Amino acid sequence: MINITIPTPDVTITKQVNPELSHIYGFTDFHLITREQGGIFMFYNDKDELLFVGKARKLRPRIKKHFEDSVSVMKQHRDEVTKIEVCIVEDPVDREIYETYIINEFKAKYNVDKVFYK
Repeated sequence: MINITIPTPDVTITKQVNPELSHIYGFTDFHLITREQGGIFMFYNDKDELLFVGKARKLRPRIKKHFEDSVSVMKQHRDEVTKIEVCIVEDPVDREIYETYIINEFKAKYNVDKVFYK
């Protein structure tokens, strides 16, 4: 059996109740997420349930796209997201492995690709 250790999140941002600054769905700390590095990201709800896992070569633009894009799997569920965790993972193969593993191990609610547990 292969043992996979999920990396500890490098950045965690949470939704603000009544943000005074400009925001995207209540998140004001997108500046804490790197623009230039790759990794994996996880969206959680207020019950700390895993909603969605994704990977990206450039994290911040990809995460923001889930909140702005009309074709994102998350478009109907954006209001549910209350926490975003980000792990820097530069190697594309490692990103793929972590994403697939986390989706299946923790049964991410809105991931439709790479699901083996159905």
